[in-house]
Amino acid sequence: MLGTNEWGFFNTAHGNLLVAKILIIDDEIPVRVYLRQILEGVHEVLEAANGKVGLRLYWEHMPELVITDILMPEKDGVEVIMELVDQAPGVKIIAISGGGRGLDANFNLRVAQDFGALRALAKPFTRREVLDLVNDLLGG
Repeated sequence: MLGTNEWGFFNTAHGNLLVAKILIIDDEIPVRVYLRQILEGVHEVLEAANGKVGLRLYWEHMPELVITDILMPEKDGVEVIMELVDQAPGVKIIAISGGGRGLDANFNLRVAQDFGALRALAKPFTRREVLDLVNDLLGG
């Protein structure tokens, strides 16, 4: 029987957690730390401070899920999404944004979804919002 554990992730019939490799790409350290605190202990978490490093980590580790910010140095989230969708069809991506550069978060997130992000989440977000989207995309 399936049920959720204390972190909000689904358990299998044998009580084991569904563990996935998740890549977080965000130039803001506090956001990466917050997401890691939400996900670590249940999932394996990788981090990158920009899209260029994030893409390298994606190809090295092939995570099941990518959570990427939109506005970042070196390579922004839309570029990351476009490259991953083109070269790794079926990739699961959650776009996150707090706005910036004169654009609001909702605009950035709509663009991200237009280019292939499966879900979008505006900053600031809650633990529950993150867990719900992760569970949804990982089939929980």
